[in-house]
Amino acid sequence: MQEAGVTETTGVRERVLGTATRLFYAQGVRAVGIDLVVAEAAVAKTSLYRHFRTKDDLVAAFLQAEDADFWSTWDAATTEGGGDAMAELEAQLAWIAERVSRPGYRGCPQLNVAAEFPEPDHPARTVAVAHKAELRARLEAITTRLDVPEPRLLAGQLALLVDGAFARSPVAKVDDTGELLVGAARTLLAASGVSR
Repeated sequence: MQEAGVTETTGVRERVLGTATRLFYAQGVRAVGIDLVVAEAAVAKTSLYRHFRTKDDLVAAFLQAEDADFWSTWDAATTEGGGDAMAELEAQLAWIAERVSRPGYRGCPQLNVAAEFPEPDHPARTVAVAHKAELRARLEAITTRLDVPEPRLLAGQLALLVDGAFARSPVAKVDDTGELLVGAARTLLAASGVSR
């Protein structure tokens, strides 16, 4: 069966995942049923289940795609830092500050989904937990290069600031979350003996 001009299997998968991503991020995972994804993607329900055995698998794929996008942007900012740890950290904070200031920003997808699925072994929560562990590890790699007394502690504090910005931005009446993130990070860095 040919569905709305899609002849390749990967085309159907990408359309389903793209549609689910848009809906899950805009409305929340629990609020979006499979029937809505199928209708919006204009595919047969059997096609969705051919690529994603369950809704949980679709949610995990959504978060994995968001994860890949996030780290792709992170890696570009790393390159922008040119090997200098402070320049790299500033580049990371700058794009995150821009991200949380975008119109329609609804927060970090990993945090949003983790809040919806408290079960520790849920496939989507597993992706979210791994994402947050990776964020802290990457920040620790930077803070270690800054040669601060407690790089692990500083990395944890920076991760907390970033996640706080992700959580605050969608509900803030004043669009200053990005500025607050950068300012608070600079205060933390100064307290750790890092100056620019």
